[in-house]
Amino acid sequence: MTLRIDVLSLFPDAIRQYASTSVLGRANERRVFELHVHDFRDAATDVHRSVDDAPFGGGAGMVLRPEPLLGTLETTPGLAHPVIALTPSGRTFNHELARDLAGLTGFTLLCGRYEGFDQRILDVGVDDEVSVGDFVLAGGELAALCVIESVVRLLPGALGNDESSVHESFADNLLEYPQYTQPAEFRGMTVPEVLRSGDHGRIARWRLAQSLYRTMQRRPDLIERRGGLSEQEQDVLDEFQPLDAPRANG
Repeated sequence: MTLRIDVLSLFPDAIRQYASTSVLGRANERRVFELHVHDFRDAATDVHRSVDDAPFGGGAGMVLRPEPLLGTLETTPGLAHPVIALTPSGRTFNHELARDLAGLTGFTLLCGRYEGFDQRILDVGVDDEVSVGDFVLAGGELAALCVIESVVRLLPGALGNDESSVHESFADNLLEYPQYTQPAEFRGMTVPEVLRSGDHGRIARWRLAQSLYRTMQRRPDLIERRGGLSEQEQDVLDEFQPLDAPRANG
């Protein structure tokens, strides 16, 4: 089944252009997902095609009006649900939410601009609100692309090797293990011996150990979210040292 993604934006070309490149472009060609981008300025009814106005009660900046956005949401044929507004006050987007969205038949992303949405848009036109992080963007387009790419790469057929998404950072609430390629020695730095051993079982255990070490050091909150370490994980930590620790034989 092809995942349908709708995006409402004032800058539809920004979405389309990026989505035509790299992983997203190839996935779209393979019909892994289909992208529909809508310029909600098209639903404006005044001669200036205005979509914003000053906020009631005063304050800096402009606020997106309800008519163009709700008009687009209510009249677009086949619009995918749920409708998700990208807002700073939404729940934090993460790998678990990306997996949830990848399991749907489709969803719609609503890109903000200026000082945000008239509250009535969120009250009657939106099913959920999502934030990509505790920082401010000029608009929701970059946030929408983050969501789209992280979701699409989880779909079967999106990547050249479907196993790639299984071993990435956050796939099991762990950061990804360090990666190496040729040459085996570069400026006095060598690839760990275990990766050159050909022992795939040992390599898998080493990679798990390094993922655990890296996560414990950089994102201990992820270990807590997993409920701590399992007995098997403690065993691999006992077997291997962290990568940045002195080691005799890799």
